[in-house]
Amino acid sequence: MALKLSLKPGEKFVVNGAVIANGDRRSALVIQNKVSILRERDILAEEDVNTPARRIYFPIMLSYLDPDNASKYYEEFIKRMMEFMNSMTNQAALTLCVEISALVMNRNYYRALTLCRKLFDFEEELLSYVPGRLPEDAESVGNAAAD
Repeated sequence: MALKLSLKPGEKFVVNGAVIANGDRRSALVIQNKVSILRERDILAEEDVNTPARRIYFPIMLSYLDPDNASKYYEEFIKRMMEFMNSMTNQAALTLCVEISALVMNRNYYRALTLCRKLFDFEEELLSYVPGRLPEDAESVGNAAAD
């Protein structure tokens, strides 16, 4: 089955490790056989690996783009996944972690990357919560009660 990519002007993507950039017009590309391909928006630069979920995503991405060295990246993946899972109590996130791990073990890296992006959303929601911080209107209610 062929894969059709619609590319924006100047959009970059990686095919089997080669970085390719689209020209100055919107275009479509049809891939006829199996290749490792990632769009620019799905590629993390090393300096962007700054959260626990991104530390999981990065070695999966490297395994996908560089399968010859996948065993080296697998060790890093296991380390980061274990750290993440040991700090997690949310059952949905833990289930997702198990699914991602199974996909990585079966070398289904692209699907693992897709699921791992869901951890980004979970992590963002979790990290945006600040314990002890009250909404502005709740603070004024608390101050009125103290008076």
